[in-house]
Amino acid sequence: MKGVSLSTKFFFLSSAFAIFFTTEAVIKIPGNETVSAVLMFGDSIVDTGNNNDLNTIAKCNFLPYGREFKGGMPTGRFSNGKVPSDFLVEDLGVKEFLPAYRDPTLQPKDFLTGVSFASGGAGYDHLTSTTASAISLSEQIQDFKKYIGKLKGMVGEERTNFILAKCVTFSVASSNDITNTYFISGIRKLNYDFPSYTDYLVESASNFVKELYGLGIRRIGVFSAPPLGCLPSQKTLNGYSGKGCVNYLNEASKLFNAKLSAEMGCLNNNLPHARVVYIDVYNPLLNIVQDPKKYGLEIANKGCCGTGIFEVSILCNQLDPGTCADDSKYVFFDSYHPTERTYKIIVSQLLQKYIKSFL
Repeated sequence: MKGVSLSTKFFFLSSAFAIFFTTEAVIKIPGNETVSAVLMFGDSIVDTGNNNDLNTIAKCNFLPYGREFKGGMPTGRFSNGKVPSDFLVEDLGVKEFLPAYRDPTLQPKDFLTGVSFASGGAGYDHLTSTTASAISLSEQIQDFKKYIGKLKGMVGEERTNFILAKCVTFSVASSNDITNTYFISGIRKLNYDFPSYTDYLVESASNFVKELYGLGIRRIGVFSAPPLGCLPSQKTLNGYSGKGCVNYLNEASKLFNAKLSAEMGCLNNNLPHARVVYIDVYNPLLNIVQDPKKYGLEIANKGCCGTGIFEVSILCNQLDPGTCADDSKYVFFDSYHPTERTYKIIVSQLLQKYIKSFL
């Protein structure tokens, strides 16, 4: 490429990488729109290994986590296999998996098509991340700024701005805030009743979206809280068994979700050229829990790992002889996180419903 500028060479290089590592999209994007990359922020639902080298109990880079992942190796994903981050890039035709930004083996090509900044244990409330020794959302923003700098060094400012404007970014948080920081530890009950705490969380989520927008992001999906009262760990802590869910926790999720949906709609209307999309995961997961057989699943009241009623993170390990042999029947892998199969079902539904909202 004699006589071609360095920035132009990087443009061709980035295009070649993008073509080579693109998979066939399951979800067809209308018109001539493209998704250049996927960026993920938030908690353990979309963490693909950022916690591996942290001094925290919120990690899972050991078996049986990852036993269904490529090669049967644990990677730091809080499931038996792929997590939503992976299905999102796969179904959009971007690449096969979404790597963790803090993965020491991260390749330069991955900067072009996206990474996950998420950290297990994080939340919109800074106390949530501090308590779990997780990478807070403010620290995830700092990592993102470093990512932007590295991207500019690779492909130049113009191409970087294009990638940021055309990527789809997701924020997945609030579960740890509601369950751990408010109801279990009670730390925030000293200063807030729950309605006012949800106001605080929504304001934090709104500020986070505005920060992303200020850094050049234009397509932002914000996940709702799930039906927290249906998580096996929360049922155990509240003395529930069988098929029912903990009503007050589900109502807590719904209150937060109603406020979050309204705020994201407001941002969508007021941030120029932005597509801010509230994404309901509450009802898709609730539907699966209430009628697992409809989705080819069988067991929704406990996870596959150990007894399935309290094991999560370091308590879910290969030393426990009770872990199920066939996790394809389960809605949850551990007491807090769904199985790969459940994630696949939910992500497929979400993309079908919301993809046009980003365009």
